[in-house]
Amino acid sequence: MPRLLSLNVGKPKDVPWQGRTVHTGIFKYPVDGPAMVRRLNIDGDGQGDLGGHGGENRAVLVYQRQSYDFWRDELGRDDLEYGQFGENFTVDGLPDDEVHIGDRYRIGEAELEVTQPRVTCFRVGMRLGEPRIPALLVAHHRPGFYLRVIREGRVRAGDEIVRTRTGRHEMSVADIDALLYLPGRDTADLRKAVDIPALSPGWQGSFRDLLAGHEHERKPETVAWTGFRELRVSRVVPESTTVTSIHLTTADGAPLPRPEPGQFLTLRVPGAGDPAPVRSYSLSAMPSDTEYRISVKREDHGAVSGFLHTRLTAGAVLPVAAPRGDFVLAEDDSPVLLISAGIGVTPVLAMLHTLAAAGSTRDVRWLHTTRSAAEHAFAAEAHTLLAGLPHAREHVYYTAETPPSGTAGGRRGRLDRAALSTLDLPVDATAYVCGPEGFMSATRDALVGLGLAPGRVHSELFGTLPAINPGIVDAVHAPPHPPATPPGTGPRVTFARSGLTVPWSADYPNVLEFAEACDVPTRWSCRSGVCQTCVTPVLSGEVGYEPDPLEDPPPGTALVCCARPRSDLVLDL
Repeated sequence: MPRLLSLNVGKPKDVPWQGRTVHTGIFKYPVDGPAMVRRLNIDGDGQGDLGGHGGENRAVLVYQRQSYDFWRDELGRDDLEYGQFGENFTVDGLPDDEVHIGDRYRIGEAELEVTQPRVTCFRVGMRLGEPRIPALLVAHHRPGFYLRVIREGRVRAGDEIVRTRTGRHEMSVADIDALLYLPGRDTADLRKAVDIPALSPGWQGSFRDLLAGHEHERKPETVAWTGFRELRVSRVVPESTTVTSIHLTTADGAPLPRPEPGQFLTLRVPGAGDPAPVRSYSLSAMPSDTEYRISVKREDHGAVSGFLHTRLTAGAVLPVAAPRGDFVLAEDDSPVLLISAGIGVTPVLAMLHTLAAAGSTRDVRWLHTTRSAAEHAFAAEAHTLLAGLPHAREHVYYTAETPPSGTAGGRRGRLDRAALSTLDLPVDATAYVCGPEGFMSATRDALVGLGLAPGRVHSELFGTLPAINPGIVDAVHAPPHPPATPPGTGPRVTFARSGLTVPWSADYPNVLEFAEACDVPTRWSCRSGVCQTCVTPVLSGEVGYEPDPLEDPPPGTALVCCARPRSDLVLDL
């Protein structure tokens, strides 16, 4: 008969880790006597990162005595005590390869249901002083599992554990964990997994995404060429007082790969700095296989934009990475909202070109905001395209002046929630939003508040992506900079979104820690090559892995938490 050996609890606290502070509830210790198991946790217990732990579906974490014995042998450790893996219940029995998602158990007065495996997380490695442990838990099929509380009640060490129900499809904890984190997935298993009602919503969503990829043969984003190739500047065209378009072709007139509307190019700009800085700009014209057009706003004190505006001429050659990006116009019949601020007009203008070329009968709304007529790039071009669409309307907002007489759809004001609420926007629309980060965030919130489904509001962000650093409470948001340590002598690593190029130093175990030393915003969770939160597009260069990830990332990307550069490297980070 399985039995509860140890009941472990602990309140979240701040602990030092690698020069930072982590707020975590990973530190659990055995308690004597009974404790009340409640809907969200056990009396005396708590979770630090409620995004990845805690809640109704992760109220109680279980780990087995047999797994402790395994890790003592595997790691050569004699200091592992119950609770050290962060579990609430240390149990005798209930192995991960025999317990099913949806199984129910009676322990003491409480009844509980298995909802998901443990989420891979760096904190269990921090607790054990063994950073490899998140990957090892998955690789050895010993993750442990979470319970939902069906009936609250008191439990104590020594209570017998009685199974009262078997989960649908009888998929074990180990099987479900491997299905998410390891390669070689079977479509039939994915279908069974999404049909388990007890499986937590987050894991169900992940399996639905994987299933959609399998059933629709969705392939990872592919790029037309690797690294940078030289394209020739055919024209440089002023579009407004602040925006200039650069037209690019192949030197020999050979066809270019046709991009998707909304994608962008990444350029090296020799002459604008040493090393040559790297910048990304949206393609702003009708997708073409003969010429690419990017449009650049001149920024105050912007060395790169200043160079492109004042010193770049026809005939110049620029190294360019292939078109990429998933902010692209979807092919469907829904109404479409093309919403932009300032230079954010460029990717949605390419979408408008595509709609016009197809003679689309979709309900198209063009919403744009800019400071003034002098800064209003592409006004005539957009108006002409919209005039050719049977169901298109345009609304243009000038924030610094009253629009000149005759400006199509023009008005004085800001494109904010109040303005959006007056436009009778279709709630079944798909929205594409581009502009400054604050504008995109406010617009997204406004559109969702007006009834649009969150999944139908898409945005493009060229600045650094929001960091994902679970549990870190003292993150410093400094501008990216070279590391404070002596300069390295290795390959150059370019963080394209951060505008930083620095030589690699072998003093750092991986690119993630190198980026952190440069205050480049990062995204991670397990830090051991399991969860793929840190997957990052590679614009050029090659990486090696140490250790190898459990599953290779999609082509053209890298898992920076365990990657090291083998050559000069340009990352979309």
